[in-house]
Amino acid sequence: MILVVDDDKNIRLSLKLILERNEYVVALAEGPKEAMQIVRNTPAVELVLMDMNYTRATDGEEGLTLLKQVKVFRPDVPCILMTAWGSIDLAVQGMRAGAFDFITKPWNNGVLLDRIETAIKINNASLATLPIQSSPIVGTSLSGILATVARVAPTNAPVLITGESGTGKELIAEAIHRQSKRANGPFVKVNLGGISTSLFESEMFGHKKGAFTDAKADRVGRFEMANGGTIFLDEIGELSLASQVKLLRVLQDQTYEVLGDSETRRTDVRVVCATNVDLRAMVEEHTFREDLFYRINIINLHMPPLRERREDIPLLVDHFLRMACEANHLPPIKADDEAIAYLQTLPFPGNIRELKNLVERTLLMKPRPQTLLPEGRGDWTLTAQDFQSSYSSVQSQSAPLSPAKGGEGEASLFSLERAAIVASMAKHKGNLSLVAKELGISRGALYRKIEKHGL
Repeated sequence: MILVVDDDKNIRLSLKLILERNEYVVALAEGPKEAMQIVRNTPAVELVLMDMNYTRATDGEEGLTLLKQVKVFRPDVPCILMTAWGSIDLAVQGMRAGAFDFITKPWNNGVLLDRIETAIKINNASLATLPIQSSPIVGTSLSGILATVARVAPTNAPVLITGESGTGKELIAEAIHRQSKRANGPFVKVNLGGISTSLFESEMFGHKKGAFTDAKADRVGRFEMANGGTIFLDEIGELSLASQVKLLRVLQDQTYEVLGDSETRRTDVRVVCATNVDLRAMVEEHTFREDLFYRINIINLHMPPLRERREDIPLLVDHFLRMACEANHLPPIKADDEAIAYLQTLPFPGNIRELKNLVERTLLMKPRPQTLLPEGRGDWTLTAQDFQSSYSSVQSQSAPLSPAKGGEGEASLFSLERAAIVASMAKHKGNLSLVAKELGISRGALYRKIEKHGL
């Protein structure tokens, strides 16, 4: 049963008609007092759809009070708030108080029904009855995260994946898409850190020919590309405030306008975001919109750094070796116990990405044996010394170099540039925005340099 609470009779009846057409049982309440009577006496209530104001006052206090009362008596029941776009700050206060989601008036019926279905499905889902599907994600320590993925993937709930660079956030986003009802639709990846504010609308929503000086042909935006599937917004913490407002609009209403075209278009996408920065801290610093934060953070998944899941290193090494051998047409090879023990002592500020690079580099530097037994078996293993040598060579390249006297051992510009990038990445714990700022280059230029240096 869905409980609709609104002092406007027309809105109550309209919502009742919409919900009953979609086979929901509906109860109506005109105000907080009647609503609480239903909540207390009707165990069948599984969702509350409630307005924020019930008298002439527009401060939302009545709605917030009702929300808190509902959560006291039925903490398991999700609440969806209804508010006008101009009063969206009230919805943000409601999200802080425990609301599941919010919609703005006037609402779109499709969006409303999608939010209701998502809230009920997530609330009713049982981890015991949802199998964890096969995944390329390696590691026993991530079983809890994969279980949550299995639980939320069938819904349309927005997901925010947090964690340091190199922890596998994109893999989790792909796992969510594969296990969703949208698995046959597109999975569109967007690195927001590489899109400037001036190009944001063109990249995300598209443009028509002639919309601006360099618009020589029509362009399809990322939201249109992702229609019917999932859009993965990586590095969302890098968005400017101006771009955040434009993104919030499309996430809230699922509508947008192509540059140079006045027609409003609708998109049907599942939104998954990722960031390696602390968005809550950015909200407090007023560099990230609080309403956008709550819109994308319905479900939060945090990817732990590799230093907190060292027990997964043996499995990861075996996985990376198997992949590298297949890719390079090499016979199978293993890392011995001492090698694994050594790897488990390393700090790995670059997390899984750094481990993968170290494993592949060590494999390729290892001389192949002269003779191998049938099926590629032979005395060909990676030792702790192999990894130490490979790791030390990288560290020596990364260490700051001082000018040598007489020109002997003079560092090349390539080595100096690489050392500066590595040192800055270590200093800022992989936060590429801060690295780019310290080095005085754009994020796009930093990405190209990271690729050039094999970082």
